[in-house]
Amino acid sequence: MSSDAASSTRFDYRNHAWAGFALALAGAAFFATKGIVIKLALAEGIDPVTTLTWRMIVAVPIFLTVGIITYRRKLAATPAGAPPALTLPVLAQTLGVGVIGYYVASYLDFAALGYISAQLDRLILLTYPFFVVLFGAVFFRRRITGPMAGALVVSYAGIAMIFAHDMAIEGDDVLLGAGLVFGSAVAYAAYQIMAKPLIDRLGAELFTSIAMSAAGPAVVTHFLATHPVGALAVTGNGFLLMLAIGTISTVVPAYCISGAIGLIGPERTAIIGNISPLVTVGLAIFILGEAFTPWHALGTVLVLGGVWLFTRREKPKVKVLEESTA
Repeated sequence: MSSDAASSTRFDYRNHAWAGFALALAGAAFFATKGIVIKLALAEGIDPVTTLTWRMIVAVPIFLTVGIITYRRKLAATPAGAPPALTLPVLAQTLGVGVIGYYVASYLDFAALGYISAQLDRLILLTYPFFVVLFGAVFFRRRITGPMAGALVVSYAGIAMIFAHDMAIEGDDVLLGAGLVFGSAVAYAAYQIMAKPLIDRLGAELFTSIAMSAAGPAVVTHFLATHPVGALAVTGNGFLLMLAIGTISTVVPAYCISGAIGLIGPERTAIIGNISPLVTVGLAIFILGEAFTPWHALGTVLVLGGVWLFTRREKPKVKVLEESTA
């Protein structure tokens, strides 16, 4: 290889790396806006179920379109006589897993934000990999190591610190909100475990498209059972927030993170993704006016430190692929 060709290769690699870092940062930052948008919607009088329904109305057509395109490409690339990746049993499993991840987990998370701060909500959700490990230990007899247990203790010490501070001020609402978001983390952990073999078989784009599309009817059914159709009529700032929850907080980060994985790999994307809770904390302070005391600062450091210790020992691939759309 000539020196000019080698220089060109290095230049292309650097360009791709910088583009990957930029996409990973953008994906993490956009994903961090979800809790903020939900809080702003609550301030406009839009309840969590209506916000979640609008999220599906805006996002599902986009994911469905991408899914159809991806499926056609996959069919075209499948050798003659080879078994199809998407069979009826696989489709049924993907639909069921999608309902757990994008309806059950999302609903509990959205509902929790009516009772607790965006900061506490995001930090509790961040610990869902611990539940993945606990499920693995209970159902698959996987060993929990000392460092894993230590990381769990560190993170939950941080959560307990913020929880105790907020509960002393806000009262029992914090207990209810924390319970809801812990339920969301448990549901999302179950979703992660069940999604892994399906993602390996279908690919992240096709899996996400089918799973999100499955959650759409479940969310709409929930909405129609609890709200009049007229509740979807939002105007002004409320309508802009509904567009934001479906695009800026859902679709945009999904494709930013997918692009980053393709350019710099899942491990680097996961490391950069750790800025997401910090962005949520910053936005919650400056946009929502949430309190940030020394207790919040220390608690945040403990949670992030515990998760960092944990992810050093765990492969982050599945988390990176799916976190952006939950």
